[in-house]
Amino acid sequence: MSRRKYGATLRRAAWALPALRIRSPEGNIEGRRGSGQIGVLASDARCATWYAAPNCGPSARIARGLPVPIAITRAVSRAIIHCELTHLDRAPIDLAEARRQHDAYEDALRSLGFDVQRLPEEPELADSVFVEDAAVVLPEVAVISRPGAASRQGETTAVAQALEPLRTLVRIQPPGTLDGGDVLVLNREIVVGRTPRSNADGISQLRSLLSPFGYTVRDVPVTGCLHLKTAVTRVAERVLLVNPEWIDYRAHFPNWIVVEVDPSEPFAANALWAQGRVIHSSSFSRTAERLARVGVRVVPVPADELGKAEGGVTCCSLLLE
Repeated sequence: MSRRKYGATLRRAAWALPALRIRSPEGNIEGRRGSGQIGVLASDARCATWYAAPNCGPSARIARGLPVPIAITRAVSRAIIHCELTHLDRAPIDLAEARRQHDAYEDALRSLGFDVQRLPEEPELADSVFVEDAAVVLPEVAVISRPGAASRQGETTAVAQALEPLRTLVRIQPPGTLDGGDVLVLNREIVVGRTPRSNADGISQLRSLLSPFGYTVRDVPVTGCLHLKTAVTRVAERVLLVNPEWIDYRAHFPNWIVVEVDPSEPFAANALWAQGRVIHSSSFSRTAERLARVGVRVVPVPADELGKAEGGVTCCSLLLE
Protein backbone atom coordinates (compact mmCIF):
# COMPACT_ATOMS: atom_id res chain seq x y z
CA MET A 1 0.00 0.00 0.00
CA SER A 2 1.42 3.37 -0.98
CA ARG A 3 1.99 6.20 1.48
CA ARG A 4 -0.67 8.30 -0.29
CA LYS A 5 -3.28 5.54 -0.27
CA TYR A 6 -2.56 4.68 3.39
CA GLY A 7 -2.92 8.32 4.42
CA ALA A 8 -6.25 8.49 2.56
CA THR A 9 -7.47 5.42 4.43
CA LEU A 10 -6.67 7.09 7.75
CA ARG A 11 -8.38 10.31 6.75
CA ARG A 12 -11.54 8.39 5.87
CA ALA A 13 -11.35 6.69 9.29
CA ALA A 14 -11.09 10.06 11.02
CA TRP A 15 -14.14 11.46 9.22
CA ALA A 16 -16.14 8.41 10.26
CA LEU A 17 -15.56 8.94 13.99
CA PRO A 18 -17.57 11.77 15.52
CA ALA A 19 -16.65 10.70 19.09
CA LEU A 20 -13.00 9.86 18.60
CA ARG A 21 -10.40 12.37 19.72
CA ILE A 22 -7.06 12.19 17.94
CA ARG A 23 -4.30 14.72 18.20
CA SER A 24 -1.78 15.09 15.42
CA PRO A 25 1.16 17.49 15.15
CA GLU A 26 -1.03 19.56 12.82
CA GLY A 27 -3.75 19.94 15.46
CA ASN A 28 -6.70 18.14 17.02
CA ILE A 29 -9.10 16.07 15.00
CA GLU A 30 -12.46 15.72 16.69
CA GLY A 31 -15.14 13.98 14.66
CA ARG A 32 -16.38 15.82 11.59
CA ARG A 33 -15.20 19.17 12.92
CA GLY A 34 -11.53 18.29 12.34
CA SER A 35 -9.38 18.96 9.35
CA GLY A 36 -9.22 15.27 8.46
CA GLN A 37 -5.41 15.49 8.28
CA ILE A 38 -4.07 12.74 10.48
CA GLY A 39 -0.93 12.28 8.44
CA VAL A 40 0.84 9.06 7.54
CA LEU A 41 1.27 6.67 10.46
CA ALA A 42 4.00 4.55 8.99
CA SER A 43 6.65 4.31 6.35
CA ASP A 44 5.97 2.31 3.21
CA ALA A 45 8.12 -0.52 4.57
CA ARG A 46 6.19 -0.62 7.83
CA CYS A 47 2.88 -0.49 5.95
CA ALA A 48 3.96 -3.47 3.91
CA THR A 49 4.69 -5.36 7.12
CA TRP A 50 1.45 -4.17 8.71
CA TYR A 51 -0.73 -5.48 5.91
CA ALA A 52 1.25 -8.63 5.17
CA ALA A 53 -0.42 -10.73 7.92
CA PRO A 54 2.84 -11.89 9.53
CA ASN A 55 1.07 -14.57 11.59
CA CYS A 56 3.57 -17.36 11.17
CA GLY A 57 5.70 -19.22 13.65
CA PRO A 58 9.49 -19.27 13.79
CA SER A 59 9.77 -22.40 11.61
CA ALA A 60 7.74 -20.81 8.81
CA ARG A 61 9.77 -17.61 9.06
CA ILE A 62 13.02 -19.56 8.78
CA ALA A 63 11.66 -21.40 5.76
CA ARG A 64 10.88 -18.05 4.14
CA GLY A 65 14.33 -16.71 4.93
CA LEU A 66 12.92 -14.17 7.39
CA PRO A 67 14.64 -13.23 10.65
CA VAL A 68 13.07 -14.70 13.76
CA PRO A 69 12.29 -12.18 16.51
CA ILE A 70 12.70 -13.32 20.11
CA ALA A 71 10.41 -12.70 23.06
CA ILE A 72 11.79 -13.41 26.52
CA THR A 73 9.08 -14.14 29.08
CA ARG A 74 8.96 -15.77 32.50
CA ALA A 75 6.48 -18.06 34.20
CA VAL A 76 4.03 -16.51 36.66
CA SER A 77 5.38 -16.90 40.18
CA ARG A 78 3.29 -18.76 42.74
CA ALA A 79 4.09 -15.79 45.01
CA ILE A 80 2.22 -13.33 42.73
CA ILE A 81 -0.36 -12.75 45.48
CA HIS A 82 2.40 -10.93 47.41
CA CYS A 83 3.19 -8.56 44.52
CA GLU A 84 4.19 -4.94 45.03
CA LEU A 85 1.26 -2.52 44.75
CA THR A 86 1.42 1.26 44.53
CA HIS A 87 -1.81 2.62 43.03
CA LEU A 88 -4.24 -0.30 43.34
CA ASP A 89 -5.88 -1.90 46.33
CA ARG A 90 -4.94 -5.52 46.85
CA ALA A 91 -7.41 -7.96 45.30
CA PRO A 92 -7.37 -11.78 45.17
CA ILE A 93 -5.36 -13.13 42.22
CA ASP A 94 -6.32 -16.50 40.78
CA LEU A 95 -2.93 -18.08 40.08
CA ALA A 96 -4.28 -20.69 37.68
CA GLU A 97 -6.17 -18.04 35.70
CA ALA A 98 -3.15 -15.72 35.66
CA ARG A 99 -1.08 -18.55 34.21
CA ARG A 100 -3.73 -19.38 31.59
CA GLN A 101 -3.84 -15.74 30.54
CA HIS A 102 -0.04 -15.58 30.39
CA ASP A 103 -0.07 -18.69 28.17
CA ALA A 104 -2.51 -16.91 25.85
CA TYR A 105 -0.23 -13.87 25.77
CA GLU A 106 2.71 -16.04 24.77
CA ASP A 107 0.56 -17.69 22.09
CA ALA A 108 -0.22 -14.22 20.71
CA LEU A 109 3.49 -13.51 20.48
CA ARG A 110 4.06 -16.81 18.68
CA SER A 111 1.27 -15.96 16.24
CA LEU A 112 3.25 -12.84 15.31
CA GLY A 113 6.34 -14.92 14.55
CA PHE A 114 8.22 -14.66 17.84
CA ASP A 115 10.37 -17.41 19.24
CA VAL A 116 9.11 -17.28 22.84
CA GLN A 117 11.87 -18.13 25.31
CA ARG A 118 10.24 -18.58 28.70
CA LEU A 119 12.45 -18.34 31.78
CA PRO A 120 11.67 -20.69 34.68
CA GLU A 121 9.43 -19.61 37.54
CA GLU A 122 11.02 -17.68 40.40
CA PRO A 123 8.95 -18.95 43.35
CA GLU A 124 10.34 -16.37 45.79
CA LEU A 125 10.05 -13.34 43.47
CA ALA A 126 6.42 -12.28 43.39
CA ASP A 127 6.62 -9.81 40.48
CA SER A 128 9.12 -11.72 38.36
CA VAL A 129 6.67 -12.39 35.49
CA PHE A 130 7.06 -8.70 34.66
CA VAL A 131 10.41 -9.15 32.90
CA GLU A 132 10.23 -5.79 31.15
CA ASP A 133 11.33 -4.03 34.33
CA ALA A 134 14.59 -5.99 34.49
CA ALA A 135 16.14 -4.65 31.27
CA VAL A 136 15.98 -2.18 28.40
CA VAL A 137 16.76 -3.97 25.14
CA LEU A 138 17.96 -2.09 22.07
CA PRO A 139 19.46 -3.40 18.82
CA GLU A 140 23.00 -2.53 19.94
CA VAL A 141 22.92 -3.16 23.68
CA ALA A 142 20.85 -4.31 26.65
CA VAL A 143 20.80 -2.29 29.84
CA ILE A 144 20.28 -4.43 32.92
CA SER A 145 18.18 -2.31 35.22
CA ARG A 146 18.11 -1.91 38.99
CA PRO A 147 14.43 -2.03 39.93
CA GLY A 148 13.15 0.64 42.26
CA ALA A 149 11.39 -1.82 44.58
CA ALA A 150 13.99 -3.61 46.70
CA SER A 151 11.96 -6.83 46.58
CA ARG A 152 12.42 -6.92 42.80
CA GLN A 153 16.16 -6.41 42.46
CA GLY A 154 16.83 -10.14 42.39
CA GLU A 155 14.81 -10.44 39.17
CA THR A 156 17.62 -9.19 36.97
CA THR A 157 19.98 -12.15 37.40
CA ALA A 158 18.18 -14.67 35.19
CA VAL A 159 17.20 -11.99 32.69
CA ALA A 160 20.84 -10.93 32.30
CA GLN A 161 21.84 -14.57 31.77
CA ALA A 162 19.22 -14.93 29.04
CA LEU A 163 20.29 -11.73 27.29
CA GLU A 164 24.05 -12.25 27.51
CA PRO A 165 24.31 -14.43 24.36
CA LEU A 166 22.15 -11.96 22.44
CA ARG A 167 23.38 -8.48 23.36
CA THR A 168 26.27 -6.60 24.90
CA LEU A 169 25.26 -5.94 28.49
CA VAL A 170 25.66 -2.78 30.56
CA ARG A 171 24.20 -2.17 34.01
CA ILE A 172 22.58 0.44 36.21
CA GLN A 173 24.61 0.69 39.43
CA PRO A 174 23.63 1.80 42.96
CA PRO A 175 22.34 4.25 44.02
CA GLY A 176 20.56 4.46 40.68
CA THR A 177 17.21 2.77 40.19
CA LEU A 178 15.43 2.18 36.90
CA ASP A 179 12.39 0.11 35.92
CA GLY A 180 12.09 -0.89 32.29
CA GLY A 181 8.40 0.01 32.47
CA ASP A 182 9.44 3.65 32.74
CA VAL A 183 11.44 3.54 29.49
CA LEU A 184 9.72 4.38 26.19
CA VAL A 185 11.85 3.93 23.07
CA LEU A 186 10.96 6.33 20.24
CA ASN A 187 13.51 5.58 17.55
CA ARG A 188 16.80 7.18 18.70
CA GLU A 189 15.13 9.06 21.54
CA ILE A 190 14.58 7.37 24.88
CA VAL A 191 11.92 8.90 27.13
CA VAL A 192 12.05 7.94 30.81
CA GLY A 193 9.33 8.51 33.38
CA ARG A 194 10.31 10.17 36.64
CA THR A 195 8.52 7.89 39.10
CA PRO A 196 9.24 6.38 42.52
CA ARG A 197 10.71 3.37 40.67
CA SER A 198 13.19 5.29 38.47
CA ASN A 199 15.32 7.94 40.18
CA ALA A 200 17.46 10.78 38.86
CA ASP A 201 20.69 8.83 39.24
CA GLY A 202 19.34 5.86 37.31
CA ILE A 203 18.12 8.12 34.51
CA SER A 204 21.49 9.88 34.40
CA GLN A 205 23.30 6.55 34.19
CA LEU A 206 21.03 5.43 31.36
CA ARG A 207 21.85 8.63 29.48
CA SER A 208 25.59 8.02 29.87
CA LEU A 209 25.35 4.34 28.94
CA LEU A 210 23.37 4.95 25.76
CA SER A 211 25.07 8.10 24.50
CA PRO A 212 27.92 6.14 22.81
CA PHE A 213 25.28 4.32 20.74
CA GLY A 214 23.74 7.54 19.47
CA TYR A 215 20.66 7.65 21.72
CA THR A 216 19.38 10.71 23.52
CA VAL A 217 17.61 10.32 26.85
CA ARG A 218 15.12 12.74 28.36
CA ASP A 219 12.89 12.39 31.39
CA VAL A 220 9.26 13.40 31.89
CA PRO A 221 7.02 13.56 34.97
CA VAL A 222 4.32 10.94 35.47
CA THR A 223 1.47 11.20 37.97
CA GLY A 224 -1.29 8.87 39.08
CA CYS A 225 0.14 5.58 37.82
CA LEU A 226 3.02 3.20 38.39
CA HIS A 227 5.14 3.58 35.25
CA LEU A 228 5.47 5.80 32.20
CA LYS A 229 4.17 2.99 30.00
CA THR A 230 1.04 2.76 32.11
CA ALA A 231 0.30 6.24 30.78
CA VAL A 232 1.67 6.12 27.23
CA THR A 233 2.86 3.53 24.73
CA ARG A 234 3.71 3.48 21.07
CA VAL A 235 1.21 1.78 18.78
CA ALA A 236 2.52 2.65 15.29
CA GLU A 237 5.41 4.40 13.57
CA ARG A 238 4.21 7.88 14.54
CA VAL A 239 1.34 7.16 16.93
CA LEU A 240 1.08 7.06 20.72
CA LEU A 241 -1.74 5.72 22.87
CA VAL A 242 -2.16 7.96 25.90
CA ASN A 243 -4.10 8.48 29.10
CA PRO A 244 -4.06 12.30 29.28
CA GLU A 245 -4.83 12.25 33.01
CA TRP A 246 -1.43 10.73 33.75
CA ILE A 247 0.90 12.38 31.22
CA ASP A 248 0.86 15.82 29.62
CA TYR A 249 1.35 14.61 26.06
CA ARG A 250 0.89 18.04 24.53
CA ALA A 251 3.94 19.28 26.42
CA HIS A 252 6.09 16.17 26.17
CA PHE A 253 5.15 14.58 22.81
CA PRO A 254 4.22 17.56 20.59
CA ASN A 255 5.33 15.98 17.33
CA TRP A 256 3.44 12.72 17.70
CA ILE A 257 -0.02 11.68 16.62
CA VAL A 258 -1.94 10.76 19.77
CA VAL A 259 -4.96 8.56 20.37
CA GLU A 260 -6.51 9.05 23.79
CA VAL A 261 -7.88 6.09 25.71
CA ASP A 262 -11.58 5.89 26.33
CA PRO A 263 -12.17 7.74 29.63
CA SER A 264 -13.87 4.68 31.11
CA GLU A 265 -10.67 2.62 30.55
CA PRO A 266 -7.83 4.51 32.26
CA PHE A 267 -5.40 1.58 32.16
CA ALA A 268 -5.89 1.00 28.43
CA ALA A 269 -2.86 3.09 27.41
CA ASN A 270 -0.58 0.10 27.91
CA ALA A 271 -0.20 -1.66 24.55
CA LEU A 272 2.58 -3.71 22.97
CA TRP A 273 3.57 -2.79 19.40
CA ALA A 274 5.13 -5.87 17.87
CA GLN A 275 5.67 -6.91 14.26
CA GLY A 276 3.17 -4.41 12.93
CA ARG A 277 0.39 -5.43 15.33
CA VAL A 278 -0.61 -4.22 18.79
CA ILE A 279 -1.19 -6.69 21.61
CA HIS A 280 -3.77 -5.15 23.92
CA SER A 281 -5.84 -6.29 26.88
CA SER A 282 -9.25 -7.57 25.84
CA SER A 283 -10.68 -5.77 28.89
CA PHE A 284 -10.40 -2.47 27.04
CA SER A 285 -12.67 -2.93 24.06
CA ARG A 286 -13.66 0.72 23.71
CA THR A 287 -10.07 1.87 23.39
CA ALA A 288 -9.36 -1.03 21.03
CA GLU A 289 -12.15 0.28 18.79
CA ARG A 290 -10.46 3.68 18.73
CA LEU A 291 -7.22 2.06 17.65
CA ALA A 292 -8.87 -0.10 15.01
CA ARG A 293 -10.62 2.89 13.47
CA VAL A 294 -7.31 4.58 12.70
CA GLY A 295 -5.80 1.47 11.17
CA VAL A 296 -4.05 -0.08 14.16
CA ARG A 297 -4.44 -3.85 14.02
CA VAL A 298 -5.18 -5.05 17.53
CA VAL A 299 -4.48 -8.52 18.89
CA PRO A 300 -6.65 -8.83 22.02
CA VAL A 301 -5.46 -10.99 24.90
CA PRO A 302 -6.96 -11.65 28.34
CA ALA A 303 -4.86 -9.77 30.89
CA ASP A 304 -7.11 -8.71 33.74
CA GLU A 305 -5.70 -11.16 36.31
CA LEU A 306 -2.14 -9.83 36.13
CA GLY A 307 -3.68 -6.37 35.92
CA LYS A 308 -4.53 -6.82 39.60
CA ALA A 309 -0.75 -6.82 40.18
CA GLU A 310 -0.39 -3.53 38.26
CA GLY A 311 0.89 -5.42 35.26
CA GLY A 312 0.16 -4.71 31.60
CA VAL A 313 0.92 -6.32 28.26
CA THR A 314 4.27 -4.56 27.83
CA CYS A 315 5.38 -5.77 31.25
CA CYS A 316 5.40 -9.48 30.45
CA SER A 317 8.04 -9.70 27.73
CA LEU A 318 11.32 -8.36 26.42
CA LEU A 319 11.27 -8.21 22.63
CA LEU A 320 14.30 -8.60 20.39
CA GLU A 321 13.07 -7.74 16.89
